[in-house]
Amino acid sequence: NLIERGGNYGWPIVSNGDHYDGTSIPDHDTRPEFNAPATWWTPVIAPSGFIIYTGSRFPFFYGDGFIGGLQSQGLVRVRFEATGAREVKRYPLGRRIRELEQGPGGAIWVLEDGNDARLLRLTPVR
Repeated sequence: NLIERGGNYGWPIVSNGDHYDGTSIPDHDTRPEFNAPATWWTPVIAPSGFIIYTGSRFPFFYGDGFIGGLQSQGLVRVRFEATGAREVKRYPLGRRIRELEQGPGGAIWVLEDGNDARLLRLTPVR
């Protein structure tokens, strides 16, 4: 969403998706008093962590956003435009992603979710 002070975005009364149990949530156009999202993803990401990449280790990612996905079980790279963002690519990791951060050397650190979670350091393949 483009966050506005005092804005009400309607969750869980309205959404562009379904509840976790599969039941439908009415779309935003059914309740115009709620702010509709500028961008949404189908299939759902269920976002956890988020970074805007500013490192030099992956120069082709510079300025792109990365979203950790609980439901999507990987990373989603997004590119920003004037009034929103668009998905560029999904990087499946096969595990729920709890958090991600950019390290001081430009690596992307990814923390999996769960009792046997791993901390992954992503660097370019040479």
